[in-house]
Amino acid sequence: MTNERLWAPWRLEYVADPKEETVTGCFLCRSRDSSNDKDNLVVARGERSLVVLNRFPYNNGHLLVVPAEHKAELGDLDDAELLDCQQWLQRCVAALTKVMTPDGFNVGLNLGHAAGAGLPGHLHWHIVPRWKGDVNFMPVLGDTKVIPQSLEALYELLSPELISTIGS
Repeated sequence: MTNERLWAPWRLEYVADPKEETVTGCFLCRSRDSSNDKDNLVVARGERSLVVLNRFPYNNGHLLVVPAEHKAELGDLDDAELLDCQQWLQRCVAALTKVMTPDGFNVGLNLGHAAGAGLPGHLHWHIVPRWKGDVNFMPVLGDTKVIPQSLEALYELLSPELISTIGS
């Protein structure tokens, strides 16, 4: 048996950091307020929302669609915010389909800490592309998910595609 290595260096920050929040405030609000989209993994901005690559993805291509305003509950969004987020969900699924050709998607949001929301104060939708056979023994035996593409490469692939959808 050969000894093969799996390389996913961005996961170290997640597993090595203490689970206590060391930076105050909301990372989504910091991303919204920064002009450095690439460093903050913001791949697109809408009138009332933004699209961010998940820094700790469940699968390759994992995106977050986020209302621009810091709101915790679905009912807190006004009609324009809700519509803008939903339109970005459509655009993201279309863009991911075009550039990554997944076999399907998991799309959803976690409302509240008990439902799995890692950031319960700022509502956000997850879009997770899925491929037939993308689950293997690693998550079961090694508590490890292998992501085959770097966040930087995904950003370069996806950002131009999403920006081209604005106004469509």
